[in-house]
Amino acid sequence: MDLGLTNKNFLITGASGGIGASCAREFASEGANLVLHYHKNEAAAQELAKSIPCESLVAGADLSQEGEVDRLYERIADELGELEGIVVNAGIWCVDTVPVHEMSLAQWQETMEINLTSAFLTCRGFLRQLAKKPRKTASIVLIASTAGLFGEEGHCDYSASKAAMAHGMTASLKNEIVRLSPHGRVNCVCPGWVLTPMAEKSLTDPEVLVRATATIAMGKVATAEDIARAILYLSSDQASGHVSGSILPVSGGMEGRLLHP
Repeated sequence: MDLGLTNKNFLITGASGGIGASCAREFASEGANLVLHYHKNEAAAQELAKSIPCESLVAGADLSQEGEVDRLYERIADELGELEGIVVNAGIWCVDTVPVHEMSLAQWQETMEINLTSAFLTCRGFLRQLAKKPRKTASIVLIASTAGLFGEEGHCDYSASKAAMAHGMTASLKNEIVRLSPHGRVNCVCPGWVLTPMAEKSLTDPEVLVRATATIAMGKVATAEDIARAILYLSSDQASGHVSGSILPVSGGMEGRLLHP
């Protein structure tokens, strides 16, 4: 199926990470042009750009900082042009299990800034672009987590930030985007456990792996490609042109309870 992405411009935040890099490869295979955002790992983003068969702009920014996000969008406009859509993927998850009564304010604030404030500023920058130059179609795909659907003990900071993206931002922005782009769409993908560098350390612990897969109907951990293909689908007007405001768990049927005790 032709997804209609040829020569369309997309920004992927956190493109140097596991899901972001897989996402870039999937978009490139469909002929899209990409802005590959990174925060600290420029080498990985540059290597990714060399490996994919499309026009790409590698751009660094701390997305929790308003000025850096503004400059990122200015650079995109100058060097690549108008964006068709954005994939809001950048974020962090603290490997250590920290209950709230032991969690520092610094950890809470850092998670909120990197996961939620950066999502707000990234979406705002894109919507401001649409306000200046309205277009018929546009797409935002937010990458949240099943932690935002079911909660995650010992990771309340992460869970709260992703719940805000999945529920508050998706539901609000899908109504706002149509004021600027009449067929604009906002959707959210909620991955469960995914074999990425961010989660690999935890998943190498057999006890963690058993606990994780016990809540998944399919009994297996996702690959980054599983998540990337769902993002690709939601970014395509051809494939999902009447889908907006949706929260799509890509989790193998995960529930907030033991399915395989």
